[in-house]
Amino acid sequence: MDTQDAIIQALVSMADVLVEDFDVVDMLTGLTRKCVDLLGISAAGVMIADPSNVLHVIASSSEEMRVLELFELQSEQGPCLDAYHSGESVHHQMLLTSPATTWPLFTQAALDAGFHAVSALPLRLRDTTIGALNLFTTGRMPMDTGGAVVARAFADLATISIVQHRSTDQLQRINDQLSYALNSRILIEQAKGIIAERAKVDLQEAFNRLRRYTRNNNLRLTDVAAAAVAGTLDSTAWTPRATAPTPPLPRSGPSRPA
Repeated sequence: MDTQDAIIQALVSMADVLVEDFDVVDMLTGLTRKCVDLLGISAAGVMIADPSNVLHVIASSSEEMRVLELFELQSEQGPCLDAYHSGESVHHQMLLTSPATTWPLFTQAALDAGFHAVSALPLRLRDTTIGALNLFTTGRMPMDTGGAVVARAFADLATISIVQHRSTDQLQRINDQLSYALNSRILIEQAKGIIAERAKVDLQEAFNRLRRYTRNNNLRLTDVAAAAVAGTLDSTAWTPRATAPTPPLPRSGPSRPA
């Protein structure tokens, strides 16, 4: 397989994660290795920001690269940080010339690790930047135009994948909450039927008494309903004026999602 075919295959494999379940760290680790294999660079790494906008090293093509990226974060200087905070690419920079010397601590550490040039691309979707892709080389020649285009495509696909994954996680939380609500509703309906039968009242009045008992005793409606279904609810719950306290209810209802 020649380089062009390999690049196409890499782009296709990255696009596949948009429609399949995937592990973000694994995907980004694969991205860093694709960069090394296909772009003629020596090492690559990815930093991602958490919800508090604090950057973290999430993937690296090698352990040496990971250590250098950690140093970049600790020293609070370097191309990845500049790309993230500005939202603009840091194009091929020789570490012994200006403006790379504006990163003195990072520059020395990178040179000690054998690197001579760096680039960084923001992981950006429209006006939102979620991280950055670091590209390091032991050589002094910049990537050609084609390589730079492919690097940008890798960064864009990675960004879309991460954003899509975060949206999926959020959707999962919503689905969990919906499932919890539906399960709770089933318990409540069952409890209404039980109280209606025992108190010889209609379903609306049964619900009113169930809810009143819950509020008077500072309990959760779902827990009270679960106790009614389990047969452990105090009989005062379905009396017209249910205000008597009750021992703690067993947590037999559905678990509340995190």
